Amino acid sequence: MRSPTLKDLTSNGLVYAPGVWDGLTARLAEQAGFSALCASGFAVSAALGLPDAELYTQTENLQAVRTIRESSKLPLVADIDTGYGNAVNAARTAAKFADAGVGGMFMEDQVSPKSCPICVGDPVDLITIGEATGKIRAVRDSIPDDVLLIARTDARGDDAIRRAQAYVEAGADMIMPVTKTFETVEQWQRCHEEAGVPLMATLTASTWTERDFTPEILAQIGVRLALLPTQVLMAVAGAAQATLRRLAAGEAPAQVSADTLQHHEFVELIGFPEVEAKQNKYLPAKQDR
Repeated sequence: MRSPTLKDLTSNGLVYAPGVWDGLTARLAEQAGFSALCASGFAVSAALGLPDAELYTQTENLQAVRTIRESSKLPLVADIDTGYGNAVNAARTAAKFADAGVGGMFMEDQVSPKSCPICVGDPVDLITIGEATGKIRAVRDSIPDDVLLIARTDARGDDAIRRAQAYVEAGADMIMPVTKTFETVEQWQRCHEEAGVPLMATLTASTWTERDFTPEILAQIGVRLALLPTQVLMAVAGAAQATLRRLAAGEAPAQVSADTLQHHEFVELIGFPEVEAKQNKYLPAKQDR
């Protein structure tokens, strides 16, 4: 019996997907009980010590996705940014991510290099609707039908509605407004109704969508995939920052360690017992080596 795809899961109701960026965070999210994951571009970039401004390459993003897939078989939605070029480039990018095993991908309509809209003050620059729909068609033609194609728009208001409708006509399975696209729940609901397909929402930490989009509201406005793209990243960064500051200030390492995950707990969660079981099964006994 095959495992459910991301398309299967979202067709049956609302799915939450936390933002992960490597094998460890993927493993932790699966152990926590999530049914899907998001390879967060914001987090992948941060893991390289970079802001989310499309400074990393397609290859670096793809490698992060492959690492996540090696650590967890949960359905994965990937951030392919702008597709890293024109329609032909985007099609090649999408095919590579599909080959890596993603269950869905989202691509935005910003000019390249993109900018994270919640990190910059002014509206971001967008490509034309004609160029954006061409990229969506090219991507749709390059990936299997069971891989969700999610079209992100960084437009606002009525322009976002027009783009959403055009993107659906071009082959998008879902529309992804960003946190600045609309200002009210009613505008999100209008987008869903006029686009005629489910929406994907980003419940980014410290944004109004994180605060206001309860499960009931998400159902009301037609969201089937809700990303939690930065919550894990902020928690990990905050904990690491606090620990490093304590150590740098001269606090005893044993005292700092007492407040963190214990070694035996980490050994278990990272999978040492499973590896040891395989060693006992497949490797010769020590006296035979």
